[in-house]
Amino acid sequence: MVLRPWRDTDAQVLASAHEDPDVRHWNRTEPMTPTGAVDRIERWARRWDAGEAAVWAVAHPDEDGAAGAAVGLVGLADIDPSGASAEFLYWLLPAGRGRGAVGQAVTAVSRWAFEECRLHRLRICHSVGNPASCAVAVRAGFPLEGTMRGALLHADGWHDEHLHARLATDARPEAGPDARPDA
Repeated sequence: MVLRPWRDTDAQVLASAHEDPDVRHWNRTEPMTPTGAVDRIERWARRWDAGEAAVWAVAHPDEDGAAGAAVGLVGLADIDPSGASAEFLYWLLPAGRGRGAVGQAVTAVSRWAFEECRLHRLRICHSVGNPASCAVAVRAGFPLEGTMRGALLHADGWHDEHLHARLATDARPEAGPDARPDA
């Protein structure tokens, strides 16, 4: 998998992701049109420029090794430069699942955030009912710090959430790519 910026040409993929039952359930998404998706992609670019967020498409490489079609998303939201922290967000469509792509993406973005952005603390929060996200966090070197009770409202009600975090001073996880995300 390759990490690359979202493009306007990804609007249909982004809109269709909001129809995927797993993406919709775990990420509190709302229906989105391709036009709304273009607006969202443009907002991500503005937030990148303002230093508020950094969001990439997770894409299959094409025959030449360049980034092809988007199959997921990984990013940092709520970037707090004064607090030197940020929170991960990620999802994958079925075409990208089962290959460890999100764990690799989280590892690569973590390295970038710690080394290039000089952030100190990164966190991952997910519903306790989502063991796949828990496994991603642990594999990417984010130990479980605790459970936040009734922390997030999903379509089926309030969910307790696990809080995982990694510090810039923590050892790197054993496995993970050396690749860095494209800016």
